[in-house]
Amino acid sequence: MIKCILENGHEASFRHVTADVIVVNEKNEILLVKRASNLVNGGRYAIPGGFVDRNETVSQAGVREVLEETGYEVELLLLLRVADNPDRAQEDRQNIGFFYVGKLKGGEHSLNSEVSEIGWFKLTQLPNKDQFAFDHYETIQLYIKYLEKKFTVPVFGKI
Repeated sequence: MIKCILENGHEASFRHVTADVIVVNEKNEILLVKRASNLVNGGRYAIPGGFVDRNETVSQAGVREVLEETGYEVELLLLLRVADNPDRAQEDRQNIGFFYVGKLKGGEHSLNSEVSEIGWFKLTQLPNKDQFAFDHYETIQLYIKYLEKKFTVPVFGKI
């Protein structure tokens, strides 16, 4: 959480906003990254994504973060979930996350300093739950349920 003093002298706490994208390829596999060891939850799998920058929309941030972390270009298809639970798993601050589903458009496999591995996974062959960062495993499980039987999205809060 960011602590700030406003113009009127009042203190306020601001939350970070993140955008993450479940990227799906033509084989119906999803893209996962393994977070670099120097990051919070380092060495754990995650959905590609990160913080929203100033002067960009949440969806633009999702597309940018996937490109930065993996080298892949994506097209967003839908907003699956808004994670605004103040007690999100494995968080060191209260981030509010927007989880999109996107399809692979192009690009080449490329790591950056935040990622130690990139891989495509079948939904039936995911790493174990305890190998995931944050609440990303639960979000992938929500996506699997959405594939089985479509429901109204986005889902807000705890799942």
